[in-house]
Amino acid sequence: MRTAVIIPCYNEAATIGPVVAAVAAYGVPVVVDDAGTDGSAELAARAGAEVVRHERNRGYDGALQSGFERAAALGAEAAVTIDADGQLDPALLGRLLDPIRENRAELVLGARPAAARVSEAAFNLYARLRFGVADILCGQKAYRMDLFREHGRFDGVRSIGTELALWALRRGVRWTAVPVPVRPRQGASRMGSVLRAEARIFRALGQALAADLRGGRWA
Repeated sequence: MRTAVIIPCYNEAATIGPVVAAVAAYGVPVVVDDAGTDGSAELAARAGAEVVRHERNRGYDGALQSGFERAAALGAEAAVTIDADGQLDPALLGRLLDPIRENRAELVLGARPAAARVSEAAFNLYARLRFGVADILCGQKAYRMDLFREHGRFDGVRSIGTELALWALRRGVRWTAVPVPVRPRQGASRMGSVLRAEARIFRALGQALAADLRGGRWA
């Protein structure tokens, strides 16, 4: 099964090369350089990644959207996401992809040991009560690419990487979860300051609740 490993990246020069090298065994690494300035794109290309470059910063969701578009153009049948910061273990990608490759699931969700923020805990409480999902915000998820093609986008509402997964869950697709440990992060958070991160995640939770009120339709 042709697989893309989608890696959103913004100024991750310290980690992007090793991450690309580690994930290459699981699929084509697709690194989306979100208008970074530290040479991450060049390092990713040298490590063997397919690199998409943004001329202006589009944020985490915009980077993932571009990554899924490139994965579709490459003819990928499955895609798995992983952050570029080194917190998530690339060795777990096989466990996320196996249920899709074995036709046991269309969606596989990573589940971290605990939420990092109050807003994440609130979002996860919603996802647990609504769908039985423990961690909707984990940066490691795997998808059958038919979901992306059917929905028509990965994200259009700045959902912190949750729109496609929530859309699929509302449709009742087969899904499973895989526990993923989190390692210490190198460098600053991609989410910005604590208050900014909390506000962004609470906004994404509001989008998810609004979609429920609209019968599953996103804005």
